[in-house]
Amino acid sequence: MNIIEQFIVKNKCYIANVEVQDYRYRYFQQHGPSGLMLHSVGCAQPSAKVFATRWNSPAYEVAVHAFIDANHDGEVYQIMPWNFRAWHCGGSANDSHLGIEMCESSHIRYLKAGEPGYSAGKFVILDKTKAVEDAMRAYHTAVKLFAKLCKKYKLDPLEDICSHREGWYMGIASGHQDPEWYWRGLDLNYTMDGFRAAVKSEMEDVLSDMTEARFYEILE
Repeated sequence: MNIIEQFIVKNKCYIANVEVQDYRYRYFQQHGPSGLMLHSVGCAQPSAKVFATRWNSPAYEVAVHAFIDANHDGEVYQIMPWNFRAWHCGGSANDSHLGIEMCESSHIRYLKAGEPGYSAGKFVILDKTKAVEDAMRAYHTAVKLFAKLCKKYKLDPLEDICSHREGWYMGIASGHQDPEWYWRGLDLNYTMDGFRAAVKSEMEDVLSDMTEARFYEILE
C-alpha cells in the first residue's frame, strides 16, 4: 500500500487543528481516534489526487483524513494527520472517528435533477465491468488501510468500524447512505459486516506473516 501525504494546509479544518480552536481538537490530537468511518465520495471521480488538490483550499469547509484511489491498487492520499479532528460526517463522530473516503468509478454517471428517473444519489452504469473493477480496487485498499489503522490505534475492527450510513442510524453522523448505496448500485454483495470481517482477517494475516518472518529470523 502506498500512502501519499498531501496535507490540505489551506483548508479551514486543517487550520482549526493547527490553531487548536477548542477542546475537541486538543482531545483528538492527544488521544487519537476511537473509531473509523468509511465513506464513498458520491461522484464519478476515481482519482484521490484530484480530491487532495481540490480540497486544499479555504473554500472547502469539509475534510476527511484520506482518499482511497479507485484507479490504482493500494494508492491512498492522506490529506490530514491521523490525529487531527476532521469535518467528515456532520455529527459527533467528528470528535471520535477517522473519516476515510473511497473514490468512485468514472464508469458511472450520477443523474441530475430533472432527468427521467432522477432521485438523490442515483447513478447509471456506463461500463459495468470497469465500474465494478474500480469499486473492488478501492474496497480492497480500504480493507488494508483500515487494518493498518486498527493496529495503530488498538481498535477492534468488529466493533470500532462503521459506515457513514451506520453512523446516521447510530445518531452520530448526518443522513447519508454511503458507501452501501454505491455497492448496491453496482450489484456488489459487499456489506459493512463483510468489510469488518475482511479487516479482521487482514490484521490476522499480517500478524501471521510477521510471526513467520520472526520464526525464520530466529532460525538464521
